[in-house]
Amino acid sequence: MTDHSDDAAAVREILTGTGSTWAVVGLSNNTSRAAYGVARVLQRFGKRVVPVHPKAETVHGEQGYATLADVPFPVDVVDVFVRSDLAGEVADQAVAIGARAVWFQLGVIDEAAYERTRAAGLAMVMDRCPAIEIPRLAG
Repeated sequence: MTDHSDDAAAVREILTGTGSTWAVVGLSNNTSRAAYGVARVLQRFGKRVVPVHPKAETVHGEQGYATLADVPFPVDVVDVFVRSDLAGEVADQAVAIGARAVWFQLGVIDEAAYERTRAAGLAMVMDRCPAIEIPRLAG
């Protein structure tokens, strides 16, 4: 099992210092999905949310894109709302586009992807939710 002892530091770094543009992979206009609510919280805390979903829908007033590679500007953080078996590929795409950090949501776990992403020099958080963490830091 991977040592995640520095996760608290990574959470703080990503939420307060890594940048303000968050690509939210799996974000659509489905209001019953967690990604929809989490994206709204991120916006309230000053983050620019970029929806990444095959439908490329505009969500919360932001233009959506079908893939990370389609986003035509730099992305700081890739927030991953896909099943664990798909998350590693998203993490690899995040590295490929030059993102600075990857955040796997609650329940999204891929130890090998965590190791690859960290080895590539990105900050990485797994199995946590920024909508839970960011108010704690802002408080």
